[in-house]
Amino acid sequence: MLEIENKVRSKGYKYIACIDEVGRGCLAGDVVACAIVMPKDLVIEGVKDSKKLTPKKRKKLYIEILKSSLALGFGQVDSKIIDKINIKESTRLAMKKAVLDLRDRNGNLIKPDFLLIDAEEVYLDIPQKSIIKGDAKSHGIACASIMAKVFRDKQCEVWGEKYSGYLIEKNKGYGTKEHREAIKKLGPSPIHRLTFLKNII
Repeated sequence: MLEIENKVRSKGYKYIACIDEVGRGCLAGDVVACAIVMPKDLVIEGVKDSKKLTPKKRKKLYIEILKSSLALGFGQVDSKIIDKINIKESTRLAMKKAVLDLRDRNGNLIKPDFLLIDAEEVYLDIPQKSIIKGDAKSHGIACASIMAKVFRDKQCEVWGEKYSGYLIEKNKGYGTKEHREAIKKLGPSPIHRLTFLKNII
């Protein structure tokens, strides 16, 4: 899973940030992106698309990736902005924020010289490449997907407690049957994406 990264390195780029997002299709909560810079030639066993991992395995890998990463950044965009500018632009904005938030172990801001992005583009003046199904093809993008997923899942627990009745801690904001039924019964909470609820409310 390092072929893409190695190809970029062969062109002289050294500090490659890999980017992925989570929460794009949710009815509630923020869309969250992670940007990560991993050491050259490092492959962490078990890393793959976060959707194909159990929560327990994701949390274990999260710790390993956190320990190994050279730089890490997160970006998120809330439901109000998603409703205002649409989910695609919000995803790109979250990714941009993640890149601008990239920090090394000492907390210093880091500017990468190349971006590898899962099926998107980021509005920054940095050379970049969009990879379709990047989390299945690039180790770094898979790492970013795991970090973003665990980060957002933790937030879902907070949202679930604050806005009880929707079981967001369980459904993570996605449109499960019980979540849709709760919206019909309770109406939307402050973190629901109203533009996503047109067929429900």
